[in-house]
Amino acid sequence: MNKQPIAITGMGIISAIGNNLAENETSLLENRHGIKKYSVKDPLIHEEKWVGEILISNEELYSELNLNPKQAFTRSTLIGLKAAKEAVLSAGINVNDGLKTGFISATTVGGMDATEKYYFDFKESEANRKFIPTQNCGVHAEQIAEILGIKDYVTTISTACSSAANAIMLGARMIKAGILDRVIVGGTDSLSAFTINGFSSLMIYSDEHCQPFDEERKGLNLGEAAAYIVLESEKSVGNKKVLGFLAGYGNANDAFHQTASSDDGEGAYLAMKTALEIADLKPEVIDYVNAHGTATPNNDFSEGKSLSRIFERIPDFSSTKAFTGHTLAAAGAVEAVFSLLALKNQKVFANLNWKTPMKEFDLKPQTEIKSKEIHTVLSNSLGFGGNCSCLIFQKV
Repeated sequence: MNKQPIAITGMGIISAIGNNLAENETSLLENRHGIKKYSVKDPLIHEEKWVGEILISNEELYSELNLNPKQAFTRSTLIGLKAAKEAVLSAGINVNDGLKTGFISATTVGGMDATEKYYFDFKESEANRKFIPTQNCGVHAEQIAEILGIKDYVTTISTACSSAANAIMLGARMIKAGILDRVIVGGTDSLSAFTINGFSSLMIYSDEHCQPFDEERKGLNLGEAAAYIVLESEKSVGNKKVLGFLAGYGNANDAFHQTASSDDGEGAYLAMKTALEIADLKPEVIDYVNAHGTATPNNDFSEGKSLSRIFERIPDFSSTKAFTGHTLAAAGAVEAVFSLLALKNQKVFANLNWKTPMKEFDLKPQTEIKSKEIHTVLSNSLGFGGNCSCLIFQKV
């Protein structure tokens, strides 16, 4: 097995705590969250919700990205394009230099934010009818890749909340297999009535700010975000500045339930175990765990169980979802960027809103930002259907 870590040379992000990488970094360092009451008055959403909303309109994004207003770009595509452009720019990539370049993007919302909005007037409105083809999850990746000029390989991953982590993992595997020289990987998801109402119907949407790993946790707050990182082979990276390395990755499915994680955390445990094996690392070298930590009763119990199975002594850990909300398919990429920022700043980011330990465990997340020597970060992304993924990042 090729255990050579994959170099990361660029990253870009937009979320509720910042419209670019620098703003997200500052918010994390200053403990500034982005959870607010949803400003959009959507008749399909029947009650006010706490969300991690990006406060830029679609019209502003069209203008900033120099897009033709007559073309159909949904919000997931717009924020995805903004983050992907930042990642490509920071990596200094020229897609026409003869190297094989791929784009692997994750989404679950796809274009439904537009199609649910315009569904009832498609017949009457020719202007809105152009959004019908954007419903498909794969359209966003094709549109972003076309604008970036990427033609060698383009695909979409949709495995619920582990989607972006799996996009990153697939990109790394394709580089190791020699299929691609470099690949932009990550994900994007906008807020939509379908997802907000869907999680509400499961009775796991909190009516307060979410409280990951707290005994009194009520559920999640949804957020919207897009994030991408640039993975490069040894051939491609050359003399570029390397931001960090992707050392290990793992995916496992406990096939326990359509939405619930297993009580013993088997999926997350196997994903972490595989990632550590691929990285050729022992659990004790992990300095910080960026946990999935959705603040739902089931997830935090299951993930806590998996952490206690992997680690003899659980390292500093926190969930950053109280900053951004749960960004669904984008979460694995958002938290990959946050893991790399933890390595850059040598900081464990805070697990906001935590007060009371869970009765099942003697687990306390890091509730305040902490300075420490960090060389290796493990990041979990656990999806519906038991699709669990783990990524391990290392300092240069």
